[in-house]
Amino acid sequence: MMLSPSEHIPVLLPEVLKILAPKDGEIIIDGTFGRGGYSRAILEQAKTFVWAVDRDPEAVQCGQEMEKKCPRSFKILKGRFGQLRELLSSHGVDQVDGIVFDVGVSSPQIDQPARGFSFRGDGPLDMRMEQEGATAADIVNTLEEKALADLIYTLGEERFSRRIARKIKEVRGQKPIMTTQQLAEIVKSVVPRSKDGMDPATRTFQALRIYVNDELGELQRGLEGAEQLLKPGGRLAVVTFHSLEDRCVKNFLRDRSGAFKSVSRHAPPQAFAQIPTFELITRRAICPPEDECQRNPRARSAKLRAARRLSASVFEKKEGK
Repeated sequence: MMLSPSEHIPVLLPEVLKILAPKDGEIIIDGTFGRGGYSRAILEQAKTFVWAVDRDPEAVQCGQEMEKKCPRSFKILKGRFGQLRELLSSHGVDQVDGIVFDVGVSSPQIDQPARGFSFRGDGPLDMRMEQEGATAADIVNTLEEKALADLIYTLGEERFSRRIARKIKEVRGQKPIMTTQQLAEIVKSVVPRSKDGMDPATRTFQALRIYVNDELGELQRGLEGAEQLLKPGGRLAVVTFHSLEDRCVKNFLRDRSGAFKSVSRHAPPQAFAQIPTFELITRRAICPPEDECQRNPRARSAKLRAARRLSASVFEKKEGK
């Protein structure tokens, strides 16, 4: 079945398809539907059934249009990919053959100033993927200075976080910070431009976006949900776009594959050893080839990690003697 091409070409698509290796009759989850690039490619490669998940109302609307075109092979569910098990079980699905996550903000979200994800165009300081709950403006205007500095340092890896938080407190004391350009200018006034050309506001915007959407929490829950849903032999592919996401995936797969590191070679064996639930397909992260990075600059920071589900029960442990 051939489907109409998507406007948004997903990152590392050939590599993801090679890992998922969809076969006729299998069930695959596209945990971060976006504009459906992975879902379309999977359906074109084999006669599978794809369950897609997204928290963004605009993405869900796009998925519903796709659902009308292929109702027997595709279904979109509104929700967070951290809720995979609950979302799928409500439809009677408790095991699947493959799962793909393309983590973080999507290009369509970044490209719309009204969504408030980017400082490249002026818009409301929003950043909510679900368009519900507290906005980035709420956080910036109400969070205590130290907590705000810690947030920007931890989630943005921004070494000038205290300087930024201090300036935000000073400005918001005069008038609320309500737009992306307001915040970007505040950050640029106290953070020097880096030698690599990265905009000074990049890390602060990243930190707020991750916080507003609880992205790292969702990623951890999504990985745990994948462990529960994948049948033995099932494949997991995860594409990330910054070091915090990649570290989360790397550590999860390292632990679940039994690749433990001893604190010291003289230390006694661990009291508890986990029975591996995954085997690594990729020992190291796969990065996009240069030609893809040239076509799509967003791909430059992407990393793909993958693993295959083993038959052990979820996070099963055995006690050492």
